[in-house]
Amino acid sequence: MASYNKFNKFVQDLCKGEHDFDADAFKILLTLTAPIAANAIKSDLTEISAGDGYTAGGNSTTMSTSLSTGTAKVTGTDPTTWTAATGSFANFRYAVLYNDTATTLTDPLIGWWDYGATVDLNAAETFTVDLDASAGVFTLV
Repeated sequence: MASYNKFNKFVQDLCKGEHDFDADAFKILLTLTAPIAANAIKSDLTEISAGDGYTAGGNSTTMSTSLSTGTAKVTGTDPTTWTAATGSFANFRYAVLYNDTATTLTDPLIGWWDYGATVDLNAAETFTVDLDASAGVFTLV
């Protein structure tokens, strides 16, 4: 299973009210270049090239929050499955979650998943980022 990592600036953005996990639009993009915790906005990353089934900016996910005994959990729906169309899909290793609605910042980053090795999709193969509905994307205690 891919490991989740948060971007450092996300913590401050959260405290400043930059994200509304029940209302904002969120997306997940794919990259082959390793994100670093110091990245802050989408343009800090090198997204894979659009084409062969991948759309620039990535796919949408719907986020929501729940609260239980003082612990907030953020969950998300799996984004639409990517399907390599007529040829090979661009190689990637990382899936990055970002806020596509935020008004103060341009596409602030939240976190990323490292799949541990390069993922290579050939024609007609598919890939879906599986967001754990039970454990959530992350929790705040």
